[in-house]
Amino acid sequence: MNDLLLDIRGLKKYFTVSGGFLSSRRSVVNAVDDIHLKIYRGETLGLVGESGCGKSTLGRLIMRLEEPTGGEIFFHGENILDYSGELLKNFRRKVQIIFQDPYASLNPRRTAGSIIGEPLIIHKLSGRDDQKEKISQLMEVVGLSGEQVGRYPHEFSGGQRQRICIARAIAIKPELIVADEPVSALDVSIQAQILNLLKDLQKDFGLTYLFISHDLSVVRYMSDRIAVMYLGEIVELTRNRELYECPLHPYTRVLLSAVPIPDPARKRKRKIVTGDIPTPLDPPRGCAFHPRCPEKIDVCDKIEPVLKNRAGNSGHFVACHLR
Repeated sequence: MNDLLLDIRGLKKYFTVSGGFLSSRRSVVNAVDDIHLKIYRGETLGLVGESGCGKSTLGRLIMRLEEPTGGEIFFHGENILDYSGELLKNFRRKVQIIFQDPYASLNPRRTAGSIIGEPLIIHKLSGRDDQKEKISQLMEVVGLSGEQVGRYPHEFSGGQRQRICIARAIAIKPELIVADEPVSALDVSIQAQILNLLKDLQKDFGLTYLFISHDLSVVRYMSDRIAVMYLGEIVELTRNRELYECPLHPYTRVLLSAVPIPDPARKRKRKIVTGDIPTPLDPPRGCAFHPRCPEKIDVCDKIEPVLKNRAGNSGHFVACHLR
């Protein structure tokens, strides 16, 4: 896993929020705060954390759907923040996204065939003669029938709609797919089918995934490496197995303790945290997790820890004064 595909350096995204109609006060939300992250060709990097921690914002920044406040994003060694016009269009051919809500991300006035075929038209990858054949092939690849090409999104189930979204994403043969909570809006019985489909497509098309989720069980099944995010920052990053067997950050341990065990005879001791989640409008000084951390020490509320290899183990990074 030495072929570096995406290199994120010091990425930041701050949103300005007004105080309301009767207030002139403005506050700043640190949605993504100094993220450093590398994604290698052919891997699945899981990104996990509570709702509101900045996971989806990071995915949108990578896609250039949001413009960052600071930092750099290198794709194949080139800073994509310098791209515009044709260069940006070509970049978006190589990087696609699958959104959380398959119904909201599909145009209800367009048929499944026209939705899947739109990227082929935009990037001029097929003529009218072979377009129908390509669309039918894509639908069959994701588990749909070519005969459903003329149906509208409301005529499909939730799982089928997500398959349409996946077909649209792979239509132009991208290198990287940002999968933003791709199964969280689906029934549990359908989730496994979509996850297995994504794994099969990764093998068949040589895809690389940034897999965003709040579900640690799903992330464990899908990912090669996992990054844990809290309040806009990466607090732990390591290989899949090592994170689950030897979590170092107190926040990671809290998350893992909340994962249900399928065996009712086994018991897991929950790690309970006190206090409310800090608001990104006024993040705490020092370590962002210290107001809720059961292991905090004096330095935690004074100095912000840096994400470093603290375990004497290559590839396991943690931002914690205790490690």
